[in-house]
Amino acid sequence: MELPSGALLWKLLLLESFAVLLSSGPSGSPTAGSSVVSESAVSWAAGTQAVLRCQSPRMVWTQDRLHDRQRVVHWDLSGGPGGPARRLVDMYSAGEQRVYEPRDRGRLLLSPSAFHDGNFSLLIRAVEEGDEGLYTCNLHHHYCHLYESLAVRLEVTDDPQAARAYWDGEKEVLAAVRGAPALLTCVNRAHVWTDRHLEEAQQVAHWDRQPPGVPHDRADRLLDLYASGERRAYGPPFLRDRVAVGADAFARGDFSLSIDPLEPADEGTYSCHLHHHYCGLHERRVFHLRVTEPAAEPPPRASPGNGSGHGSVPGPDPTLARGRSVINVIVPEGRAHFFQQLGYVLATLLLFILLLITVVLATRQRRRGGYEYSDKKSAKAPGKDVNLAEFAAAKEDQAPYRSEDIQLDYKNNILKERAELAHSPLPAKSIDLDKEFRKEYCK
Repeated sequence: MELPSGALLWKLLLLESFAVLLSSGPSGSPTAGSSVVSESAVSWAAGTQAVLRCQSPRMVWTQDRLHDRQRVVHWDLSGGPGGPARRLVDMYSAGEQRVYEPRDRGRLLLSPSAFHDGNFSLLIRAVEEGDEGLYTCNLHHHYCHLYESLAVRLEVTDDPQAARAYWDGEKEVLAAVRGAPALLTCVNRAHVWTDRHLEEAQQVAHWDRQPPGVPHDRADRLLDLYASGERRAYGPPFLRDRVAVGADAFARGDFSLSIDPLEPADEGTYSCHLHHHYCGLHERRVFHLRVTEPAAEPPPRASPGNGSGHGSVPGPDPTLARGRSVINVIVPEGRAHFFQQLGYVLATLLLFILLLITVVLATRQRRRGGYEYSDKKSAKAPGKDVNLAEFAAAKEDQAPYRSEDIQLDYKNNILKERAELAHSPLPAKSIDLDKEFRKEYCK
């Protein structure tokens, strides 16, 4: 009996593959919904560099230098429970197909267009007794780090009436007649297995920031990063110049955000969004950032020998890290400061007293000199008549004095004579003072 060709077998069994697919359940394609993979609360001191870790190896972008061999499908056969599985056939997305056992060459076939239409079913042209067992269809995407597997159990029978396909609740079971062809169904039409060279345009990462009290839907965009190298910065100017992501983020899969230096106004909720539309990756990592006060540095310890640390380098002033803070320092006054102020007051008071004494002495000296100058001027004034009648002293008006001689310093002879007459016991002598004064004045 001549067996039909492989292309004819694909056409004959196409309807059967669709029927088996409907009864075999879902194909296990990944969903494209985004999810929060981590949420953490972090705290950093003000003035330091804060780093929010956001890493994913699935976001690493590498060019296809292996001729699109990053996607591969292979079929394995497990002979019995717990037995080792052996590789039957594999095929890369470039179209290269490889059969491992010499007896299976030409007997096991995969569709050359599998990575275009998503049909990775295995065709066995003539079923043999040794083909019975558990088959697994394995899909690997090394670029997107995706691994999917589908199990199909093959049973060999000699009764054509017993040939059928059904779902046992865990996997597909196919009963095939010995010597007849059998199609082990494995279909996955997700775009990640059928498209190529689209990952660069569909790969993006961005950071969002929510100030305290702001909901997630009103978050501010900080950065947009694309695998093509384009970058866009948003956010307020005071924060835009202090945030950064590594230039090789897509080469290492590290999209960590650094804030340097950190300020108290930077508190809030930060979100790292990773979108790989080609690989179906949509992840979000949430960080609740809290800014604390900088830790106070302990004072430098002095060396034990001389009591001073000349060799130690003074550390940075922690108050300088707070650029917009004002610190008021009140230094208590010591006892030496009190005595210094008291000395200033006493010296000022003593200077004032000396100045006052000088003024008093100068005033008295000026007054005394004025009296002497007035007497001399009166004695030397020419042509002035002096009426000495007023100096006549009545005898009865004068009081008796003691007879002892009193040595007095008189300024003129007239007063001296008057004093002698007053002390003399002789009767008063009438003296014409005007005449005597004129005599003296004419001499």
